[in-house]
Amino acid sequence: MKLKTALMGAVATAAMGQMAYADAHEGERGRDGELRIIYWQAPSIMNPYLSGGTKELEAASLVIEPLARYDTEGNLVAWLAEEVPTVANGGVSEDLKSITWVLKEGLLWSDGTPVTSEDVKFSWEYCTAEGGGCAQSEKYLDVESVDTPDDRTVVVNFGVEKPFPYGPFVGAQAPIIQAAQFADCLGPRAPECTEQNFNPIGTGPFVVTEFRTNDVITLAANENYREEGKPAFATVTFKGGGDAAAAGRAVHETGEYDYAWNLQLAPDVLSGMAEAGLGENVVSFGTSVERILMNMTDVDPALGDQRGVIGNPHPFLTDKSVRQAMSMAIDRALLTEIGYGDFGRLTCNVLPAPEIYNSDANDACLTQDIEGANAALDAAGWAMGGDGVREKDGVRLSVLFQTSTNAVRQDYQALIKEWWEEIGIETELRNIDASVFFGSDPGSPDTFQKFFADVEMFTNNFDGTDPEAYMAGWTCDQAPQPENQWQGNNMPRFCSEEYDALRAEMAGTGDINERARLAKAMNDILMQEYIILPLTHRGRNSAHAKTLGGVEMNVWDSELWNAADWYRIGDNR
Repeated sequence: MKLKTALMGAVATAAMGQMAYADAHEGERGRDGELRIIYWQAPSIMNPYLSGGTKELEAASLVIEPLARYDTEGNLVAWLAEEVPTVANGGVSEDLKSITWVLKEGLLWSDGTPVTSEDVKFSWEYCTAEGGGCAQSEKYLDVESVDTPDDRTVVVNFGVEKPFPYGPFVGAQAPIIQAAQFADCLGPRAPECTEQNFNPIGTGPFVVTEFRTNDVITLAANENYREEGKPAFATVTFKGGGDAAAAGRAVHETGEYDYAWNLQLAPDVLSGMAEAGLGENVVSFGTSVERILMNMTDVDPALGDQRGVIGNPHPFLTDKSVRQAMSMAIDRALLTEIGYGDFGRLTCNVLPAPEIYNSDANDACLTQDIEGANAALDAAGWAMGGDGVREKDGVRLSVLFQTSTNAVRQDYQALIKEWWEEIGIETELRNIDASVFFGSDPGSPDTFQKFFADVEMFTNNFDGTDPEAYMAGWTCDQAPQPENQWQGNNMPRFCSEEYDALRAEMAGTGDINERARLAKAMNDILMQEYIILPLTHRGRNSAHAKTLGGVEMNVWDSELWNAADWYRIGDNR
């Protein structure tokens, strides 16, 4: 208990550091007219519980909010709650099995109705409803019940001691939704509630006025927003689609937009754009890793509705020697230099930060080894055929490699294809429009969660600085399957009792060094089983107009986390 209490004290220190916003541009709400944001990956929904895509999560963060979130330093700060509960202030029970949140007084939904503890409880019920699929279900692991003793008090009860109880209702991935609006959208009905999913009633600085899926979202200032004079902008045009280069030019060179997200471009291209003088690039390193996932299930179209289903193993990626050889063949240093330059770092981990969680057990991946990869395949009985493709027992090593459409990713694909073919693995490349690939349609065969390919590549990260919920994303029950409407973050459909046991142990461990040991152990299983092949630790890079004030790049939460504080310095049009 002393170790657990010590951790809670450390958390308390961070939690008590409330954000002090300097509003140097005071005035009436909506005084600065229109804010124009461009995300070249267009959002397909405004409900992050039904999509694991960053684009949906960030767009929704303008409208719906959590009880607490993370600042630019990764500190936990109160948001809809009065304060962050800790053992020290009595908000976390001494036995570490409950946490009590108190809502700020007078909170209103954008429709003018009161926000109550029942809305908070409902958000948990919504994500955990039987027969449904929730993209953020790992946020609610170990929650046994949620009590609402009064309109402003929420008590979350855990089935185990929970030294880090800040998963439920914390961060942009676990916001509060209005019970009245979503009451008829539980379980299997969740994806059918189009009006609710496109136009959520929220507590954030803006409200949706029109949602055009995979295209444009228009928003207006929330007249019931809790802070006087905010937001400064009366309307927001949130444009989706196109590509990263066009988005960058729209801020840097033409001034058509005020903020461009995720400029996944070569470093010389970014610096060249900035020379136009209208915008500036902002970059910060968090936990984002470009990675390749290996599919443990068979996705042969001939399987019909059994495609990608657990119980139908992949014909050759279940052979660890194949996965290992594919990793050994990759030159990560060259990829990172070409794709990101100073905006990328080498890593052999899917969990590269904070530093206490960064394992050094997998550093062999930093050196490309084509000869060793060929030797591993030879030893495993995969013989090179006359056409340059290896085979064994009538099975050919031929993979479909998919990712989203983006110049840097297509460069990565082309190089990796060459290396894999050097070791006898035939590789077909496929790129899918990012709005579809990271979309939320459970009926689409092309989403990254459905993963109807042999291998796929993308970047992901997690809220805050504690990786417990993130690492829980690869437990057995997190595999996207038909019965959970293809939601979940375990896209490889990997399952390990050892891994699940480490996750359960971490849930009840308080000592920060022990938590780090367990997180590293989970990371090392994924790395040493070659379920995930990390490629580059990416900095998060976006750009904003020099006339847009208040922007604070946040790699620990939504980039749009403090949009209520943005304001116009001048006029760049």
